[in-house]
Amino acid sequence: MLRTILKSKISGLRVTETELFYEGSITIDKEILKKADILAGEKVEVLNLNNGSRSETYVIYGKKGEVCLNGPLARTGLVGDELIVLAYCLANEEEIKKIKPKIIRVD
Repeated sequence: MLRTILKSKISGLRVTETELFYEGSITIDKEILKKADILAGEKVEVLNLNNGSRSETYVIYGKKGEVCLNGPLARTGLVGDELIVLAYCLANEEEIKKIKPKIIRVD
């Protein structure tokens, strides 16, 4: 049996821009994503602390300091909103024992 387990968490992200007329996704500073072990194209869950929304999308590498809600995700937040981004993995019982989620706090 495989279970879905948290592998990465980025908290304290602030939306820097929104781009409604885009295919979709969230653009995040590439260096932050590297520290969190999240790859471009990887599925993530985006939690907005300002309005309580939870959305699933995929990640695009961005430039330094960039956090952009793209496409339909742009309707879930405003510039300045604080986000938490979560990434999960599928693991069997033995793998789960070895997983230590990468927790990144952005100031």
